[in-house]
Amino acid sequence: MTPAFIADLIVLLHLGYVSFVITGLLLIWLGVWLGWGWVRRPLFRVPHLVCTLIVPVEALVGYVCPLTTWEYELRLRAGQRPEDISFMARLARDLLFYQAPQWVFTLAYVVFGLLVLVTFFFVPIRRRATGV
Repeated sequence: MTPAFIADLIVLLHLGYVSFVITGLLLIWLGVWLGWGWVRRPLFRVPHLVCTLIVPVEALVGYVCPLTTWEYELRLRAGQRPEDISFMARLARDLLFYQAPQWVFTLAYVVFGLLVLVTFFFVPIRRRATGV
């Protein structure tokens, strides 16, 4: 596999990660409303909470996401500029990265992380799927 192909895979993985975090919260609240027991299971909720809280912690300490770093280094190794990437990778990057001051992202990550943390307590996990 070429560095460019691996970088494309990392971008898609990154998009999947972000999708899991955002969609996961929506599914939790939708599941509460519709009575889906699986949205309270630890196998879903604990990874969702951990994946969500990693992002604001990275932002608050000024740590660049490893997926972003790996993709960037692989693009350089492949001799690419960000605009010289495949259509799917460019589409994923456009969804992930947009222009705004860093404090806007940090604030958004922290607020979203707090929302997920509050949800974790208001919609507690249960070992069995019986009842909501």
